[in-house]
Amino acid sequence: MDFLKLATPGIQGLQAYQPGKPIEELKREYGVTNVIKLASNENPLGPSPLVLKTIQANLSELSRYPDGNGFELKQAIANKYNVKIDTITLGNGSNDLLELIARAFVTSQHSIIFSAHAFAVYPLVTQAIGAKMIITPAINWGHNLTAMLKAINNDTRLIFIANPNNPTGTWINKTSLQEFLAAVPKTVIVVVDEAYYEYACENSNYPNSLEWLNDYPNLIVTRTFSKAYGLAGLRVGYSISNPQIANLLNRVRQPFNVNNLALCAGVIALSDNEYLNKSIELNRIGMQQLKNAFAEMQLSYIPSLGNFLAVEVGDGAKIYEALLTKGVITRPIGGSYCMPNHLRISVGTEVENYIFINTLKQVMI
Repeated sequence: MDFLKLATPGIQGLQAYQPGKPIEELKREYGVTNVIKLASNENPLGPSPLVLKTIQANLSELSRYPDGNGFELKQAIANKYNVKIDTITLGNGSNDLLELIARAFVTSQHSIIFSAHAFAVYPLVTQAIGAKMIITPAINWGHNLTAMLKAINNDTRLIFIANPNNPTGTWINKTSLQEFLAAVPKTVIVVVDEAYYEYACENSNYPNSLEWLNDYPNLIVTRTFSKAYGLAGLRVGYSISNPQIANLLNRVRQPFNVNNLALCAGVIALSDNEYLNKSIELNRIGMQQLKNAFAEMQLSYIPSLGNFLAVEVGDGAKIYEALLTKGVITRPIGGSYCMPNHLRISVGTEVENYIFINTLKQVMI
């Protein structure tokens, strides 16, 4: 039996998402022992000590199902951002929310718009449900909002915008994004994916899309604990939207999609401002360290408001493999991202950045 023939059309042609190479996998393949990973935009600080303490205190509850409604975490989010609890939907990472949104509102008779070089999950969820992809050309590696508006047609139901965008780090300013939202028909849902919000909001012209939820009922904002809060391994994210939209998302959400430890960790993480400030400062210093090195090496990079930089290295796949042999994991962004000459480099600790820089100099010779 060829089970591929039994799969739905969208799944038949789908290619699985390829995450950054795990450290243990590299050790097995290349026999290296000292490995640094700058591939997945993870927080190099590790988790907050307060979060670890909370997790330890809740381990005895692992035999219990989590709160299916995630009340305490929702309340913490509502308090922090001054939103109502009925606007919040929790997810197994913000990726989970992106899929829930597509499943709730889009069918094979609809189209979804997103930009070239945008987050790889957007085409994955679009193809999985059999919807039509409308990929607009980028401008300076970032979203071309004019092109996205022109691409809207009668069957368009959803627009994905990553701000800042992954893997390019490009971003849309307050004025441009607000003008875009005002011009989008109310029947088209706009998802502003703010996975890197905590890093980006340091820039005074970067928008906080939550401020516009009352003005634009078709707006959904997604955020995550995986980046600045250092909880990528626990998989917890959330969306904030019009209460009617949140209600629909909660209808299709799995009842226990966020586990016990993730729920309690998220509550503490939101209150741990000391850790968050350290994360942001470490990223600021590390970002400058990488910029200085690339300037010295005369390598072009794309300015970023995230915790990563896309740098042009020539043959990205070749340099990626050369770095692997020396125990340094980066992220090649050819393939679905269509950026074969670039590598995406996550900002690490000062030592990790130093090792990467020196290794890159060796393999670029």
